[in-house]
Amino acid sequence: MNNAIQKRSDRHASAHTLLIWIVSLSLLLLLWTITADISSSRALPSPQAVFAAMLTEAQSGELFYHLSMTLLRVIMAFGLAMAIGSAIGIALGMSKRLDDFFDPWLILLLNIPALVIIVLAYIWFGLNEVAAVGAVAINKIPNVIVTLREGARTMDTELSEMAKIYRFSTMTRIKHIILPQLQPFFAAAMRSGISLIWKIVLVVELLGRSNGVGFQIHLYFQLFDVATILAYTMAFVIIMLIVEFAILQRFEKSVTRWRKRAA
Repeated sequence: MNNAIQKRSDRHASAHTLLIWIVSLSLLLLLWTITADISSSRALPSPQAVFAAMLTEAQSGELFYHLSMTLLRVIMAFGLAMAIGSAIGIALGMSKRLDDFFDPWLILLLNIPALVIIVLAYIWFGLNEVAAVGAVAINKIPNVIVTLREGARTMDTELSEMAKIYRFSTMTRIKHIILPQLQPFFAAAMRSGISLIWKIVLVVELLGRSNGVGFQIHLYFQLFDVATILAYTMAFVIIMLIVEFAILQRFEKSVTRWRKRAA
């Protein structure tokens, strides 16, 4: 009974949030249209002009091709960053000696500009996919490490002691003790990671790739075609919003549901 009430409450809250989003975005479009009409400038095309440019690129097939290439790079870099960063972050959070030793390395990586890492990757490894995806992943890995390290530090020590007493295997300890406690931190790292990674991917494509949304933005920047620049930008933003609402937010709700039940 309580579960049914909770589900209805969640659906009502989701519908209310969706309505607010629709009203907010409608107001934004209205302001954009009015400003574009008043300015009558090529530098600020109207939403209709941007949509027309998006439709033209879609009909030619260019839009879907370049979107797919960018999305592929985002997925690969995201997977690498989460896998490597999570493993290192958990290890540092569970071992103070390791944390003390590698903390200066982590601080250094956190403060190196993304542009520097991208340029060095292209110089050292060439203008190829390995350098592009690797540069993006390296830029995100330190952030994942920090998030998961903090999660590992907050784990319940009594549960760890229980696992030792009952001689849990390493895999059992990871599956039933470590991962359940770290799920909210995984969700936080994923949500912050996807928004950062796709922006860095665009820079990588602009500097050294011959396809992708970043490449197209650079191309139409040279042509001063603002409408098409915004068309590619908005198209990929829409994809990222779908990922955010359809995957990441649902994952975050599922891993934090136990807190609501406990309360």
